[in-house]
Amino acid sequence: MMRSQVGSQRNRLALILLAPILVVTALVAFLPPDGNERALWLQFIGRFHPLTVHLPIAFVLLVPVLEFFGRNPKFFYLRPSAGFVLGLATLSATTAAALGWCLGRSGGYSGPLITQHMWGGILLTIVCWLCWLLRTELQEPKAAYATALALAVGLVAWTGYRGGQISLGANHLTEVMPSQLRHLLRVSDNIDSVVSHTDPNTFYGARVQPIFTARCTACHNADKHKGNLRLDSYPGLMRGGKHGPAVQPGNVQASDLLRRITLPVGHDDFMPKGKAPLSADQVKIIELWIAAGASGTLALDAIKNAPSATSAPVAEVTFTDIDPAEVTKLRSAIAPAVAQLQKQFPNLLDYETRGSADLRLNASLLAAKFGDNELQAFAPVADHITTADLSRTAITDHSGPLIASMKRLRVLRLTNTHITDATLLQLGALDSIESVNVFGTPVTPAVLPAVAKLPKLAHFYIGETTIIQAKSVPESLAGKLVY
Repeated sequence: MMRSQVGSQRNRLALILLAPILVVTALVAFLPPDGNERALWLQFIGRFHPLTVHLPIAFVLLVPVLEFFGRNPKFFYLRPSAGFVLGLATLSATTAAALGWCLGRSGGYSGPLITQHMWGGILLTIVCWLCWLLRTELQEPKAAYATALALAVGLVAWTGYRGGQISLGANHLTEVMPSQLRHLLRVSDNIDSVVSHTDPNTFYGARVQPIFTARCTACHNADKHKGNLRLDSYPGLMRGGKHGPAVQPGNVQASDLLRRITLPVGHDDFMPKGKAPLSADQVKIIELWIAAGASGTLALDAIKNAPSATSAPVAEVTFTDIDPAEVTKLRSAIAPAVAQLQKQFPNLLDYETRGSADLRLNASLLAAKFGDNELQAFAPVADHITTADLSRTAITDHSGPLIASMKRLRVLRLTNTHITDATLLQLGALDSIESVNVFGTPVTPAVLPAVAKLPKLAHFYIGETTIIQAKSVPESLAGKLVY
């Protein structure tokens, strides 16, 4: 009777452990990473994946140690704990896989490496669960359990290796391998393999591609193409990514790639993300190449005034000292209102930098719970808002005048809202705005003439609107429309 009750409890626990595994498996299978960024809260949760991923590694590798040393009569007490550790391994592997999906799905990732790493994590959770089930049912480990445990250890190694390739590069284990060991193991030196496939006698092959290889291909390569953009080859570069063409031949101003590498480091669109900016010479080489037509066959000596170095040393990064008294003085006019709004709407409003009085508003976190009345509460600080993300909120054209009063606004996101032409026609005075996103709104082509007059506009995101059916587009918007 007692054994029956224990078995019944074990079966219920097995089903409880299996349920989240099946949910994560379904998410990876039906909602895989597609290169698009979405849901900041999902990205935030996913950023904990690198922290949790080490737990299942430790637990899985600990189990064979417990089993091996537990065979010694002196350490017999170790073996019974193997089942408990396998349970922890299953839980932590499931958590790591779920967080990995959050990061991959929302962080703009795509490519074979991402897919393989994800499915490696899913298989590991399933095998850990199977090992736990076998270990708790058996008084003495059998061949099936030993096989499953060996498979789990192999999956840990393989999945971890794929994860290392994602974060450190495809050749992270061999990139700095000593030449003697490389020769002994017959490992080819493929660090510059991308460059070797380009013609070194062309300007692109000798001057441009080496910059991309050194600074960009860690995230934009054949196996990992963030934003669906590849920079490991000329065809990949010219194909562009999820935001459209990265380079407009002959048009420097309309080339998104050049815009991104020349933005301030703290800007949302700055590239390379999380790394030091390209040197002035590197930027100049890319700029001159685009201006000359961005050809893959342009002769090496065709651009006479190009800088001589393609990889000039990057200046040491320094940080400006912040004077707290000066910052307090700068913010004094709005500090009470900001404090009140931060208390009323936690996590929605923050200062742009440590030493700035400019503000960032991210109302998308509240989605439909944030409407015109809520936005009106931010009127006292409207003059200081530089980024307003109102995506998926319930705001309407009643908020148009308030949005138009945000004189310092640079980035405006209205994705999937009820905003219509009436609001956009009021934005003419926003002479600092650089990016407007009306994806999935009722906005029509009638707004194009007004939007074309915005002096600093670089991108107008119009996917899933009737604008894509416009018969004519103002010349000044050429290269700025993103579908």
